[in-house]
Amino acid sequence: MATALEDPILIRHFKGHKDAVTCVAFNPTTRGLATASLDRFLMIWNLKPNSKAFRFVGHLEGVTSVQFSPDGHLLASASQDRTARLWIPCIHGESTPLKGHTAAVRSVNFSFDSQFLATASNDKSVKVWSVYSQRLLFTLSQHTHWVRCAKYSPDGRLIVSCSEDKTVKIWDIRNKTCIDNIIDHEGFANYVDFSPDGTCVACAGSDHTVKIWDIRINKLLQQHKVHRAGVNYTSFHPSGNYLITASNDGTVKIMDLLGGRLLYTLHGHEGPVLSVAFSKSGETFASGGMDAQVLLWKTNFDIFEYKKVLRKHMRRICADEPPHLLDIYPRSPHRHDAKSQSVEINPSYDVTDMQTFDPPVVDISPSSSGSLLILKHT
Repeated sequence: MATALEDPILIRHFKGHKDAVTCVAFNPTTRGLATASLDRFLMIWNLKPNSKAFRFVGHLEGVTSVQFSPDGHLLASASQDRTARLWIPCIHGESTPLKGHTAAVRSVNFSFDSQFLATASNDKSVKVWSVYSQRLLFTLSQHTHWVRCAKYSPDGRLIVSCSEDKTVKIWDIRNKTCIDNIIDHEGFANYVDFSPDGTCVACAGSDHTVKIWDIRINKLLQQHKVHRAGVNYTSFHPSGNYLITASNDGTVKIMDLLGGRLLYTLHGHEGPVLSVAFSKSGETFASGGMDAQVLLWKTNFDIFEYKKVLRKHMRRICADEPPHLLDIYPRSPHRHDAKSQSVEINPSYDVTDMQTFDPPVVDISPSSSGSLLILKHT
């Protein structure tokens, strides 16, 4: 018997940035949320009630991307000042810049073992850095226009990148070569990410679409045209069954990838939504937008389904080689129009949260040492 879905609810909003919030990222090991903004600052919000927020000072221009390392020990950021930066996300706020790009850096992404960092830039390149030595290892440079995003595969063997040259490229890290080219003539991808099982990539399109590609056979599996403007960001639920999308049309949408349909349309931002992310458990998600707000949502709908999916995955991993895509996704692309039967959610701004006032903000300035001491994993 199917469990009834409960709708997502807005549980908190954070105000502290003075300009557009370009990226939101959960700490995988603690109850923390990092945000990046065009106001030049990173902020770390403690999700416990009545806690201080920390503003990290160091970038000279707008911050475009932020991510915690999978072990939670480091924070990486990308900026229009042509640098990426590694931070120790603590009260001392030590950081070091990674200098090598010759134009704005658009995204940062750690490998699964926290040892490497991929950066994408308007200089048309993707660069891979050693986190331990904070040195550039190599550059991937076959794109012919600005590179908007680069992401590691879950196993760390591949990188996917998207560019305004209207291609999505898959790179083999070992050989440092492009092994696949997804060419999309209708627009370019603003953002790409691997599904949790590593078989698919989701592309957030400037042409208002969200596309799911099977990278093993270079086949479009699903195409959703549910937004009325460009899609800026996507985030897979940890189960791989749901995808959140953020768009210039001011909405966040939640797709059911198993059913190939739109589940929810969430309103709450005033203006374009630039970023969205699930927490590691999938129980919450956050969104950031041009309105300088960060909204925290409770997922609700996944509680029972996710536990069943995990049990199924555990059985399957023991029985045969993962991943089996056809267990997860429908065989053919799904095209949707604006008449999708989805739930519209308009949260009020008097959110029932335990934080009555905006949290006190502590400024963290970079230390004078200029270099991080990072202990190498054994």
